[in-house]
Amino acid sequence: MIRILIADDHDIVRAGLRRILEAHANWEVVAEAGDGKDAIRKAVETKPDIVVIDYSLPMLNGTEVTREIRSRLPKTEVLIFTMHDNERLIEDLLSAGARGYVLKTDAKQYLVEAIEALAAHKPYFTGKVSKTLLDAYLARSRVEKGPLTNREREVVQLIAEGYTNKQIANLLHLSLKTVETHRAAIMRKLDASSTADLVRYAIRNKIVEA
Repeated sequence: MIRILIADDHDIVRAGLRRILEAHANWEVVAEAGDGKDAIRKAVETKPDIVVIDYSLPMLNGTEVTREIRSRLPKTEVLIFTMHDNERLIEDLLSAGARGYVLKTDAKQYLVEAIEALAAHKPYFTGKVSKTLLDAYLARSRVEKGPLTNREREVVQLIAEGYTNKQIANLLHLSLKTVETHRAAIMRKLDASSTADLVRYAIRNKIVEA
């Protein structure tokens, strides 16, 4: 028997999910919740195998609910069922402990597969979600690996080693204005807001030793 809790603030969505899920033999919806706090309380009371959570819950959002349920019930799997496919949101929910993510627009096609996967303690992501995560990863990789020119990498190295703009200008035989221009371009490319950000970038990309 797979025991499932549904958490969504729309009655019609919960009813639709219950109908789909309970059409399967040995699947039982043990509780429903309309807000985040109620979802946590009912999860602790019923100890379901899987909790299906909408991100946009009142009281506590899906990330907070996921983190709390996974902390209290580590054997309970969390499936996010939502309209949102923002990569930062997906990553936050995965960090909180969710192991499945299905968009509401894909419910008919993927919901049953997702429940089956999580019941076997396997992660499940639809193609759209996987593509969103992959695109985000590749975008970060491009930023991490090489938006900087060789000269800009030299400037980053010297900044990370503690040299001032004036000292960098002397070492590289550049004008102070050119160094300042390079520094501004580096900050923009890396979306950095401080020297500390540049130092972290230099260490992470092995431009300097930690």
